[in-house]
Amino acid sequence: MFQKLVAIEPVSLVPSAEKALYSFAGQVVMYPDVPASDDEIIARIGDADAVLLSYTSRINRYVLECCLNVKYIGMCCSLYSPESANVDIRYANERGITVTGIRDYGDEGVVEYVVSELVRCLHGFGQESWEELPREITGLKVGIVGLGKSGGMIADALKFFGADISYYARSEKEAATAKGYCFLPLEKLLAESEVICCCLNKNTVLLHEEEFRQMGNRKILFNTGLSPAWDEAAFAEWLEGDNLCFCDTIGALGSEQLLNHPHVRCMQVSTGRTRQAFDRLSAKVLANLSEYNG
Repeated sequence: MFQKLVAIEPVSLVPSAEKALYSFAGQVVMYPDVPASDDEIIARIGDADAVLLSYTSRINRYVLECCLNVKYIGMCCSLYSPESANVDIRYANERGITVTGIRDYGDEGVVEYVVSELVRCLHGFGQESWEELPREITGLKVGIVGLGKSGGMIADALKFFGADISYYARSEKEAATAKGYCFLPLEKLLAESEVICCCLNKNTVLLHEEEFRQMGNRKILFNTGLSPAWDEAAFAEWLEGDNLCFCDTIGALGSEQLLNHPHVRCMQVSTGRTRQAFDRLSAKVLANLSEYNG
């Protein structure tokens, strides 16, 4: 059991999960806003031995060097790799600090977002239809860049509606092949797909000037990651063609200056943050705490 557990910012736990935190620590402190600086994070952590945070703050080496009692950090957000994490996991490991994170809690909402926006675009619901006549997803050539959990779910959903699915990943996946999905080199996928969905880990950039050249014109691009999948200058140039880009958040788009671009559709809301997602997030955060406390 921890002596003191501090949530340094809102961590999106449901009320029952917040109440359950008291079974893991003698004292629980939960802050209602995002800290403005490293020094404020340090002050909030204080002498706590357990810390929770979401994706809106960072715990870097400087913070950890100033908070010597910390032995557990629970990321109430996605953790895919040390490189993409908002905690200095490598230094934490050097200090013997356990860092846990969660995955696959908000994918369902993202899938619904992609299907919804694509249908509206193709049919012209509330906007001019993408082609002269409204069209179905049936027969649409869709390329998925990054066939992880969310990319796989998007592929499955669009396949249900009759899309022709190809994908690019670090390696060919037997399960995807069994579903009829075609593994392609990135340049071939970009050239042949009518719709490209980038479903990459945070801070992973695969689309550079050459990739946008291969993609060509008259394409629909979705980015469902937490950060841009592209170099901004190359992306901005590609937008000047007869193309469309869909992102749910400014973080995925990368630049507020592009929000009003006529070829950008940005919802400015995280489509994975649903009521059900908060339930799944809460259950996984509590499971991590339970496992650590044995």
